[in-house]
Order: sequence, then structure tokens, then C-alpha cells
Amino acid sequence: MQIAVLGSKNSWHVEDLRRAAGDRHEIVPVAYRQLSSCVDARGTMLSSGTLDLHKFDAVLVRSMPPGSLEQIVFRMDALANLAAAGVQVVNPPRAIEVAVDKYLATSRLRDAGLLVPATVACQTVEQAMDAFSVLGGDVVIKPLFGSEGRGMTRANDEAVALRIFKALEQIGSVLYVQKFIDHEGCDLRLLVIGNQVIGMRRRNLSDWRTNVSRGAVTEPLEVTAELAELAQRAAVAVGAPVAGVDLLPGKDGQLYALEVNAVPGWQALSRVTGVHVAKLVLQQVE
Repeated sequence: MQIAVLGSKNSWHVEDLRRAAGDRHEIVPVAYRQLSSCVDARGTMLSSGTLDLHKFDAVLVRSMPPGSLEQIVFRMDALANLAAAGVQVVNPPRAIEVAVDKYLATSRLRDAGLLVPATVACQTVEQAMDAFSVLGGDVVIKPLFGSEGRGMTRANDEAVALRIFKALEQIGSVLYVQKFIDHEGCDLRLLVIGNQVIGMRRRNLSDWRTNVSRGAVTEPLEVTAELAELAQRAAVAVGAPVAGVDLLPGKDGQLYALEVNAVPGWQALSRVTGVHVAKLVLQQVE
């Protein structure tokens, strides 16, 4: 198979996919910035530089770099057109759109029966301050779009929360306010690949954020039948056959679904588990 990988040609994940592919598949990096589409009498065609993406057996989405709203919408629309033309896109564009939108993903997780932290998404400072009070005066304020803990802020002081909400309102942000869940400094990252689930524990005793990018250390995790079922249900909720699902064990004994990443990394997971994740991903594409 010839597989296009949307992401940096120098990324660790591209090299890992090449190692896993060996001589069975050709892995071709494709740059987002070079994507262009032509709509004419022949139909709708998508290319990247000299590469015609319609000639690939599959397109594996490995990243979604920052861009303007127009650029992001164009990329998603272009991938949707490619999928409609019969090219397998992993993950499907709609799954990426749902997962990257924290409000929509949280709603989908809740509708699928998973426990999520109480959340308010609103547009005015007054509404956000009401949410701050209703949610117990200790909240996490998140960008609607974002990953790896970037842009997240915890506020447990009314004056600080007010200043944050005012600043966000001035730049036209949606105010996404989530109740802070008291925890033991660790969460669970479960990677769903089709019918398989592998996982690790991320622990950070110096920061309430448990992302590896924030200094968390990773530990092996036994994926029980219960954890696997929750992860599968979360992945199905956003429509992603390959998904990183984050679960947070609270001090209250409850297990909260925080988010689903439809473009999950697996470098730390491979190292901790010893599982050749890239091989499983390619098997799922096959």
C-alpha cells in the first residue's frame, strides 16, 4: 500500500511508521501547507505539491498544525472530499472535527454514558462568573481548541477568574469552564486502535496537569476490561477508530472522561508498554 502521512516529514512518528512498514508499504509524508484543491469538470481533486492524494491507498492524519479559521476549515473540507471520493482517511475528518472541539467532544462523551466533569461553555463574562460560582469556585479554563495542556488555566480565586474571563472575552473566545476534579496527580491515557486498547498512567506530582509535555512521568498500566470498554465507548462517541482517550481517577472514587484525541501520539506509550504501536496502526489502516 502507498500511504500518505499528513505531518512533518522529520517527525518521530513518520520514522516509526516507516520502520513498521518495512518493504510492505510506502510511507509518504505530506505537508499541510502544500495542500491545494482544484474543482473543475473532472471533479474535485486534492494535491500536495506534485502529489495527487487521490492516488494513495490511504491517508493517515498525524497532526493538525495551527492555522487561521479559514485554513483549518479548508483542510477539513478537503479531507472530507477526499474521503467521499473513496480514499481511506484515518481518522475520518468528522472524527477529527468532533475531537478537537472540547465542547462538542464533552457533549458526545456525556451522551455516550461516560462521566465527565461538570462543564459550562458560554460567551460572556457574566455567564462565566456564574459558572465559576456554580462549579464550586475551583475551575479549569480551557481553550475550546487545543491539546497537550496548552492554554489551560486553573482558577480558584474569584478576582483571578474575572480577569481571565475578561481577557478571553476581549479576543472573542468562547469561555469553556470546567469543574476542577481533585485527583492524586495522575491520569490514564488509553490508546484505542480498532478493537485493541493499550494504556499507560501519567503521573505529575509537581503540576495538576498530567500531560507528558508538562513533565509527567509515564508508568505501565494494566488495561482492565472496564477501562477498555470505557475507552472503546469514548472512541465510538467521536467516530475515531484510532483515538487517545484520557480518563481521570478522582479522589471521590469516580473515573472521569476528560477528552478524546483523534490525532494521538504514541512515542511515550510505545516506550512504556513495549508495544510496537505503529505496527498496530498500519494493521488498522490495512
